[in-house]
Amino acid sequence: MPAADDTHWMRHALTQARAAADAGEVPVGAVVVRDGRVIAAGRNAPIGAHDPTAHAEVVALRAAAGQLGNYRLNGCTLYVTLEPCAMCVGAMLHARLDRVVFGAPDPRTGAAGSVLDLFGEPRLNHRTQVHGGVLADDCGALLRGFFKLRRVNPSPLRDDALRTPDAAFEHLPDYPWPPRYVSDLPALGGWRLHHLDEGPPDAPLTWLCLHGNPSWSYLYRRMVPVFTAAGHRVVAPDLIGFGKSDKPKKEDAHGFAFHRQVLLELVERLDLRRVVLVVQDWGGLLGLTLPLAAPGRYHGLLAMNTMLATGDTPLPPGFAAWREMCARNPAFDIARLLARGNPHLGAAECAAYGAPFPDAGHRAATRAFPRLLPEHSGDDGAAVSRAARDFWRQRWQGCGLVVAGARDPVLGEPAMRALQADIQGCPPPWVLPQAGHFVPEHGREIAERAVAHFAP
Repeated sequence: MPAADDTHWMRHALTQARAAADAGEVPVGAVVVRDGRVIAAGRNAPIGAHDPTAHAEVVALRAAAGQLGNYRLNGCTLYVTLEPCAMCVGAMLHARLDRVVFGAPDPRTGAAGSVLDLFGEPRLNHRTQVHGGVLADDCGALLRGFFKLRRVNPSPLRDDALRTPDAAFEHLPDYPWPPRYVSDLPALGGWRLHHLDEGPPDAPLTWLCLHGNPSWSYLYRRMVPVFTAAGHRVVAPDLIGFGKSDKPKKEDAHGFAFHRQVLLELVERLDLRRVVLVVQDWGGLLGLTLPLAAPGRYHGLLAMNTMLATGDTPLPPGFAAWREMCARNPAFDIARLLARGNPHLGAAECAAYGAPFPDAGHRAATRAFPRLLPEHSGDDGAAVSRAARDFWRQRWQGCGLVVAGARDPVLGEPAMRALQADIQGCPPPWVLPQAGHFVPEHGREIAERAVAHFAP
């Protein structure tokens, strides 16, 4: 039977649920009550906390246990706005709660009678009284309103980020592919990541194409048609801060470990297999570390004007000069940069590289990335890069192909010969005399050779 004041305490739980909604979390709230007072509260926080266990009930139970100095919560009642799931019911039973009161039923995951009834399982050694339906209409309305907004806008823009208007990407030359987005990877925390995904999921090869700074997936537009014509799959993400992906407003949002983790989670989410890793510039700094986590997913490596920054060797002089230029002129003209190094490009193609960055506010990533390259042994990314170097030298069993742009002032042939020497079984670099830093701008020729080179 419900207690007379259950409605009163459920309103406290609803306050927590509204706070969860304000933070972009599913609006579920909970409070723990003992001796007529709230001793702990919790709200859903799995996205913000990067914690799949951070349901409102678990957060509240942890806080109550800390308050009482005991993981047993005898004499306590937990109020929660949504019927608890199996994980939360298990925690409640372990806590030895006297009562659990919930608001709206959950027909998908509810473990207090909707999908299953763990509280009523006779083989368990604790009995907790359960009562549901308290302020069920209010609790349910809050959830329905939250998800209605998400159905209208499934990827709401976080307050700390910008999103380039879609109009900026209209009529780009040779970039006809539909956008695909993901925003629920744990590392993203709600930021929206754009990626191309063309070709069949069960293709004999998947080409994972990773761009650098200040480019985006547009860099690979000449290679994608060659790969898909061969019956292969192509996945080309835009790093957070670039292309059609969300752009954090603050430069310190960017870090080596963060961007690497996003890519690792994307590979897992899309379940990419038989991967040829295609990398250029920062695409290689990050991408060359990915096979460490799941070497069985990778079949080949196509590396173009990139490197591993291990922190125990000096940076190339060309990169140091590039970093100094970026520091002096953080708003450098991206279109002009592309035109200077690629005289064969048309004006519209060069302008397309600048399309994601309509103003300085959108360019936090282009300002941050030159400083992120690991220079010293303790820098973010240096240790994993050294581990990756050992992997490519000693454990790599796949195919490799290295391409160098002879006119690259940043890395070019010397850096690519050094990288090739670190890749077990890789032939000498293929040097393109007409190419600069952005080697994929000569991508059709490279892609055709790569299809033959990496044929499974």
